[in-house]
Amino acid sequence: MATAAILSELGPREFLGETDVLLAIYADAMDADAALLPGRRELMRRHAGYPAFKALQARDAESGSDNGAGQVLGFTYGFRGQPGQWWYDAVQSALAYALGPALTANWLTDCLEVAEVHVRRDQQRRGIGTRLLMALTGGRSERTAMLSTPDRDTTARRLYRRMGFCDLLTGYSFPGGSPPYAVMGAVLPLRDPVAAASLPRSASPSA
Repeated sequence: MATAAILSELGPREFLGETDVLLAIYADAMDADAALLPGRRELMRRHAGYPAFKALQARDAESGSDNGAGQVLGFTYGFRGQPGQWWYDAVQSALAYALGPALTANWLTDCLEVAEVHVRRDQQRRGIGTRLLMALTGGRSERTAMLSTPDRDTTARRLYRRMGFCDLLTGYSFPGGSPPYAVMGAVLPLRDPVAAASLPRSASPSA
């Protein structure tokens, strides 16, 4: 069941001004250790200065005041992936080893890095994540979108697959040590699973 939510874009300054709220959503969605949040805050600060940065938040339309500023339910952000960025360089090295340089370049040379997509746990499975991802990736100039997600069968990973992402690496630990992650990629534009589900069966590409 979809939740009535209002999506709004955040410029870099607005994004940084909402960091406390967004970090709380991140911690809730990821069940993150509080000791890791200062490092995540610094990462978000750096990301806000990356090229073609874009961020969106979803607010509860029903709990809003007259100015529409309801409770924040989720957020997403991303930017153009480039050499010299920590995630990009780590993934490029791992993909080159696993897939070879040509396929790696095909995925990474012109990519949008989807850095974060998080929805409060009590608001998941209500279409908010789908809307955020479609809004983040819509109209982008990049050819592909790339992300990493815990290498488990999670709600988020199932959503990514429905939207066209495929596994490029699994069981991957980032430099410095991390739980296993899956690196996923999709060719833009993404598939909208809500729109696809509303099509008559005869109009579906998979029919």
